[in-house]
Amino acid sequence: MYNVITTEKLPIKMWLQEVEPSCMAQIKNLANLPFTFKQVAIMPDSHTGYGMPIGGVLATQGVVIPNAVGVDIGCGMCAVQTSIRTDDFTTEQLKTIMGKIRQRVPVGFGHHNNKQDEFLMPKGDGADWVFDSYKYPVVMKEYQSALHQIGTLGGGNHFIEIQKGDNGYIWIMIHSGSRNLGYKVARYYNDLAKELNAQWHTSVPKEFDLAFFPINTNEYNSYLLEMEYCLDFAKANRTLMIERIKEIFIEEIKDCTFIAMINIHHNYAKIEHHFGHNVMIHRKGATSAYEGQWGIIPGSQGTKSYIVQGLGNIESFMSCSHGAGRTMGRKEAQRKLNLEEEQKKLDDKGIIHAVRTINDLDEASGAYKDIDIVMANQSDLVKIVIELQPLGVIKG
Repeated sequence: MYNVITTEKLPIKMWLQEVEPSCMAQIKNLANLPFTFKQVAIMPDSHTGYGMPIGGVLATQGVVIPNAVGVDIGCGMCAVQTSIRTDDFTTEQLKTIMGKIRQRVPVGFGHHNNKQDEFLMPKGDGADWVFDSYKYPVVMKEYQSALHQIGTLGGGNHFIEIQKGDNGYIWIMIHSGSRNLGYKVARYYNDLAKELNAQWHTSVPKEFDLAFFPINTNEYNSYLLEMEYCLDFAKANRTLMIERIKEIFIEEIKDCTFIAMINIHHNYAKIEHHFGHNVMIHRKGATSAYEGQWGIIPGSQGTKSYIVQGLGNIESFMSCSHGAGRTMGRKEAQRKLNLEEEQKKLDDKGIIHAVRTINDLDEASGAYKDIDIVMANQSDLVKIVIELQPLGVIKG
């Protein structure tokens, strides 16, 4: 259940007990914006972001806020169940498959050496969209680079995991986004919004870092077009990686088949109907959880992930967490966590992992919240359908 804070202009509903002071300051900023609608919803994995907290859900009337979507537009999750029974899957098969994944799916800053087939790319809003640099100024500038990026993982908290489900089957899971394309679109429009907001002398303080575009302005329409393209690119990016991993599974296990994919975003803005109004819902590190809607909530490296179904809770704008959520910044984790201890946690579970040096501690489980607590805090937002335990982890 949620806690309610009523000290600000609008209520804040939080599905966790406490957050760091910098995160709370950002949450209060959201509640005091002139165009925020009804309330602010804060998910149980929330922590400080740029302008708006990660794990936040913001409904606005009449505006869109690029920084309330974030720099990795369309970042999200993808999961596929295989036909392989967990008892039949060997460590040797796991090692071979992971080795082939590393060969075929670039990670970190890696891109494909060759351009990928344009057929794999989203097509925008029309057949001639490729030639329309007026509608897609940033996408068109970055399009040729994006042909090398589609089907690549990225770095940071992005990962590929091979998992065993408590339903008895092996699963494939991916966390990735729109790569450099989404970053360039996000930066371009946030900078433009800040410039225009300064010219308009808006009442939103500059230090909030929540510059906006009013509805139906050219900038509003252009941002939505390019954001939607990045969402489609992110989904296509995850799909291509999944397809290539499925090919590897079939090479190793000839009769392997797969159940339909779940492929969802957790960084985006969309017009939705809530509390009798059409509003712009910004989910930044938050997942849509309409009643019966399938979702994916990953843990940290070495901990459980979950396939869930939404409960349609109107108080959260029908949303839930996007993962475990950080308790430490990346540099802080590298300073404070013990490499041997974090490696032992994973080794004792028999997980093939990616924590090899001190630099990798930024993605160790000790840098994240306890996923069991996160899930308990949102029992009124989602129901757990399948629990997934990691067997092997690939990170950038």
